[in-house]
Amino acid sequence: MTTRKIIMDCDPGHDDAIAIILAAVQPKLEILGITTVSGNAEIEKTTDNALKICDLVSLHDVIVSKGASEPIVRLRETAPGIHGDSGLDGPELPTPSRSWSDEHGVDTIIRLVKESKEPVTILPTGPLTNIGLALTKAPDIKDNIEEIVLMGGGTFGNWTPTAEFNIWADPEAARKVFESGIPTVVMGLDITHQALATTEVIDQVNQIDNRVSNIVGELLVFFASTYKEMFDFDGAPVHDVLTVAYLVAPELFKMKDVNIVVETKGEFTAGTTSVDLHGVTGREVNAKFGVGLDVEGFWKLMIDALKKY
Repeated sequence: MTTRKIIMDCDPGHDDAIAIILAAVQPKLEILGITTVSGNAEIEKTTDNALKICDLVSLHDVIVSKGASEPIVRLRETAPGIHGDSGLDGPELPTPSRSWSDEHGVDTIIRLVKESKEPVTILPTGPLTNIGLALTKAPDIKDNIEEIVLMGGGTFGNWTPTAEFNIWADPEAARKVFESGIPTVVMGLDITHQALATTEVIDQVNQIDNRVSNIVGELLVFFASTYKEMFDFDGAPVHDVLTVAYLVAPELFKMKDVNIVVETKGEFTAGTTSVDLHGVTGREVNAKFGVGLDVEGFWKLMIDALKKY
């Protein structure tokens, strides 16, 4: 079996954490490194959270590098109302067994892509700051990036009426990515809201009853509570996990070839992804956009992965 080499760029975050947990037990994937960005919480917190999850799933040899602490242009904003003050509220996780790398996350991305003898896939599940900076600093890395599979955007918003948080948090970086010419797969709100961790799903997770599944159950309970309070959802949409699931089981996804442009200038629409679902603009396709999910198949994949722990 050939393994796909991936870099996970994230801002853990409940769903980022579960994405790492899913990826860590996939024989089809080799995690070259994990880089962090400010997003769901401040950079020190998201990096600390990434290290805690690496300890949980024994990713002791995978480099964890702290990346950008601020968006390229705009002021930083975080999401404590959804993820709690720590960015990963819910379970009690031990202090990490190691510190993050001295190498900046942007430089880690550049180095790992350049050193790899095979093309690398990048999975950004937070604001796209690190990816935008890496492409600016070392544009030649595009030649060895197989695909960018990101969580962000959609045809509607969750942070503003039209903008999803990850894109809204750094739209200039997002525009850089979408204009890069790198094959890009987008898990936006249209598809991630189909992946709800309902009470029934959480019960299935808890029935597994191993250390990792118990932590995931606690993460999902907290996440579901904030989504109920803020958005009146009957469950937690595990947005970021879909990036990993797509690489492992693409048959679970219905995708559409589209053009996506990121709005950076609108007074009320900054961070909006203009998704041309019907080809009305005539602009060239630059992304595969998730529109449908085999929900039962997705949760089976997740439950089976948790049982491996």
